[in-house]
Amino acid sequence: MIKKSVFLPLVLIGITLQSLIAQQDAQYTQYMFNTMSVNPAYAGSRGQLSLAALYRSQWIGLNGAPETFTLNLHSPIRNSKVGYGISVVNDNIGDGVVQETYIDAVVSYTLDVDIDKKLSFGLSVGGDLISLDFNGLRNFDQEVVQQDNIDSQFSPNFGLGVYYHTDRFYAGLSVPSILETEYFDNSGGDANAVNFLSTERMNFYLITGYVFELNPNLQFKPALLTKAVGGAPLQVDISASFLFAERFSFGAAYRWDAAVSALAGFQISEQIMLGLAYDRETTELGGTQFNDGSFEVFLRLELLNSFRKTVSPRFF
Repeated sequence: MIKKSVFLPLVLIGITLQSLIAQQDAQYTQYMFNTMSVNPAYAGSRGQLSLAALYRSQWIGLNGAPETFTLNLHSPIRNSKVGYGISVVNDNIGDGVVQETYIDAVVSYTLDVDIDKKLSFGLSVGGDLISLDFNGLRNFDQEVVQQDNIDSQFSPNFGLGVYYHTDRFYAGLSVPSILETEYFDNSGGDANAVNFLSTERMNFYLITGYVFELNPNLQFKPALLTKAVGGAPLQVDISASFLFAERFSFGAAYRWDAAVSALAGFQISEQIMLGLAYDRETTELGGTQFNDGSFEVFLRLELLNSFRKTVSPRFF
């Protein structure tokens, strides 16, 4: 118990400072099903009204570990090349010590490169609300500077993305937040004081994947996500999934120098898909007795449009 009481505050302080100083976007294992959260050009690409929700609990067993909830709604506009949507992402660290919510309106425009080849350009406009409870942070570290809490401070932002896909291949490049906003500075104008800045930095995403048809009942899809942001290590996620009988998907993933994952999903009906993922850290943190890994649950609901029906569930 003594070790745990010391270890948990160190973890919380570490992830809080990383969130504030080297600001990174939320992390996902099921990124292949949550594309619009990282690329606005994906909006409307499924040809139907699509609602996707994802909940991630990181480092289960550690008090105050990060939790992330995302909600996306998007659709094409009838008889046009325009897609639209809304994206909401909420990060919670330290049981409310740090709360950040991103809210974006999204629009995309798609060009028909060929019969089954499409190139989309996307724009997201919105911003994020950040709250920081210094009193809660001082419960873990008494040396935290006395300062008024930050309560839902809003910073506007916008993002850009490009997304290319065929029936079997996709690739996208995006920057969900372009503006590098500084939220606050605790120096109070004193040149000798220690600055404590929260900076929203640009996160660059590259995603790609390909679907191989092994036989009429089995498809195989390798996928890749690469995320780069200044002040933090390059993140590379590699996954390999199988889709059996257009209903059940299963696979594994590896986050470079960070974690291994297991994924499973079930297409309950044409309209409903449920996905689950479990991560296990490969770092020193993953070997502690207080960390039971990370867990994600994903739910997608879709309403088929009469003007653009799908023959079978698409694997991305």
